[in-house]
Amino acid sequence: MPNPIKRHTALQPISREHHHGLLLSWKIREGLNRDIKPARIKKFTDWFWENHLQQHFEFEEKYIFPILGEDNKMVKRAIKEHRRLKRFFTSSDRIAINLSLIEEELVAHIRFEERELFNFIQEVADKDQLALIELTHQKIPNPEAWEDEFWVKHKH
Repeated sequence: MPNPIKRHTALQPISREHHHGLLLSWKIREGLNRDIKPARIKKFTDWFWENHLQQHFEFEEKYIFPILGEDNKMVKRAIKEHRRLKRFFTSSDRIAINLSLIEEELVAHIRFEERELFNFIQEVADKDQLALIELTHQKIPNPEAWEDEFWVKHKH
């Protein structure tokens, strides 16, 4: 088991948002495994996209990725994955397939950012860049506030 990553305090809130993304993937997987109607799961993923993930992606692209520059290979990969995930979240076609793709690709994307991209960023960022991240990060609404907990097994 790998050692936990020691995340700089400026990046900790973004890592917490990543944790919510991992939970989203788990909830999608649970919903699909329980034969929950894809449209019901999509209501949650739509809310998550509009109230959480869209702002998260925009923040990373505006304040975190520029530390490495747009020509950096890892930044290019992260932006490409953001675009791809956005298409899955915002598409109204092939809902069940897109939910499966979100579930798989969001986990892979978060693991890449946490294990590679953010580790490198915190190595090369100067204190002013990290201070700017801390100063400009806005708290995103808690995605746990969703009422329809389709992923919970209800006792009868």
